[in-house]
Amino acid sequence: MGSSLWTLPLILASLASAALCATPPRPVDVPFGRNYVPTWAYDHIKYFNGGSEIQLLLDKYTGTGFQSKGSYLFGHFSMYIKMVPGDSAGTVAAFYLSSQNAEHDEIDFEFLGNRTGQPYILQTNVFTGGKGDREQRIYLWFDPTKAYHRYSVLWNMYQIVFLVDNVPIRVFKNNKDLGVKFPFEQPMKVYNSLWNADDWATRGGLEKTDWSKAPFTAAYKGFHIDGCETSVNARFCATQGKRWWDQAEFRDLDAAQWRRLRWVRKKNTIYNYCTDRSRYPQLPPECRMDVQFGRNYVPTWAFDHIKYFNGGSEIQLHLDKYTGTGFQSKGSYLFGHFSMYIKMVPGDSAGTVTAFYLSSQTAEHDEIDFEFLGNRTGQPYILQTNVFTGGKGDREQRIYLWFDPTLAYHRYSILWNMYQIVFYVDDVPIRVFKNCKDLGVKFPFFQPMKIYNSLWNADDWATRGGLEKTDWSKAPFIATYKGFHIDGCEASVNARFCATQGKSWWDQPEFRDLDAAQWRRLRWVRQKYTIYNYCTDRKRYPQLPPECRRDRDI
Repeated sequence: MGSSLWTLPLILASLASAALCATPPRPVDVPFGRNYVPTWAYDHIKYFNGGSEIQLLLDKYTGTGFQSKGSYLFGHFSMYIKMVPGDSAGTVAAFYLSSQNAEHDEIDFEFLGNRTGQPYILQTNVFTGGKGDREQRIYLWFDPTKAYHRYSVLWNMYQIVFLVDNVPIRVFKNNKDLGVKFPFEQPMKVYNSLWNADDWATRGGLEKTDWSKAPFTAAYKGFHIDGCETSVNARFCATQGKRWWDQAEFRDLDAAQWRRLRWVRKKNTIYNYCTDRSRYPQLPPECRMDVQFGRNYVPTWAFDHIKYFNGGSEIQLHLDKYTGTGFQSKGSYLFGHFSMYIKMVPGDSAGTVTAFYLSSQTAEHDEIDFEFLGNRTGQPYILQTNVFTGGKGDREQRIYLWFDPTLAYHRYSILWNMYQIVFYVDDVPIRVFKNCKDLGVKFPFFQPMKIYNSLWNADDWATRGGLEKTDWSKAPFIATYKGFHIDGCEASVNARFCATQGKSWWDQPEFRDLDAAQWRRLRWVRQKYTIYNYCTDRKRYPQLPPECRRDRDI
């Protein structure tokens, strides 16, 4: 297996030299002493070519390391490293940034040694506010012991990007809006070290360091730092927003970089905490934003009205007087958690409907709906939800949102298990539909559903009951999507049960009902923002629908 890694298609290597609009400026190589000082075991650091190249030595007595003279808030940091050759099992060569406090931030490259002929593993990790456990591991597409390769970190207010020879291998976005801390206010030093970690580094500690092969030697050069230097206690960078890494082209990867990153993920990734359901039964919030459209979805109609951005991590749906457009999930699901980040059509959106929903495709179909009803400029969007069971719907509820959904992305989610369906907006429950089969009310239980998203014209009913028509002079109308998260039990369209039923995180007792805090939030939404609820419509339903009492809708 090890030898085949070095003969992977060379297309990525050729791409690495191509110019990109968002590629960081070429690092300036400097001598070791310009930016760095030794930190421990000084006699285990060897200097060559006037300090432009050094070697770190590890033996059975000690490893060694060095650190930057300054501390930095944001910037671009890179190092050329040639890894320990031969039998390196048990050793770790590290290149990382870290603050020094109890709730520290840290950005890690760790190179895990292996037996002769077996490939190195590159592990990356991000700590924020003292919390790590975000490991990703890849095999490299070259032998890192044969020559120098450049490993870089781009860190700004918007993202952290790990690069190998200018190829992005990982991105960690600023998701503070999801409650995920981001390295933002703690200056960090840059560290490099070579040390023994045979209690965990190679095959989980099964392979031990062979000290007969010592000393182990890793070589370094380049020593590039281009960051905003600050005191260790600073809370902001004096030039924040003015440096090259703050500019618009570095706030996200460009299309070519997203393609490279997908290549790495597809061909070289061997572990990703985002897909480890044993450690994280519920997907970490930051992982939901890191899914490309094509992983879970395909277009369904008017393909030319879907526009792709950032390598497919973001799309736009366009509606004009000729057609709308939409997309659907590749798979069908029985239960799970489904979410989408959507930015609604801005301005005069009257007559338009932006929909995010689950539906089976049968005569007596089940369906779980979010429908966003456009309005005239200055008038609020209306969010309508509905639940169909066995072909029966007519369970509309309508609310105003407590924010303008056209100004920024917001997350809309559905939790569907055997006990309830919960509609969420930014993790706030806005509706619950309980399993009331004992009351004679059908529940979506046996029909797998696909997930659908669409933007379409519905000016016969959507805005003020059809009185407000779509103003086609404002076309095209554009809704923007990202996230594309699906965490469900995939089943064939004709399946009657889920193979893992009762074993997934959404089946556990804590998800069988809302907790006290969630019920309080739901009451707040009902009291402040509800404008229509079928449960209180005595003209349509002189006799209260059975499920309304259990759902606390009265």
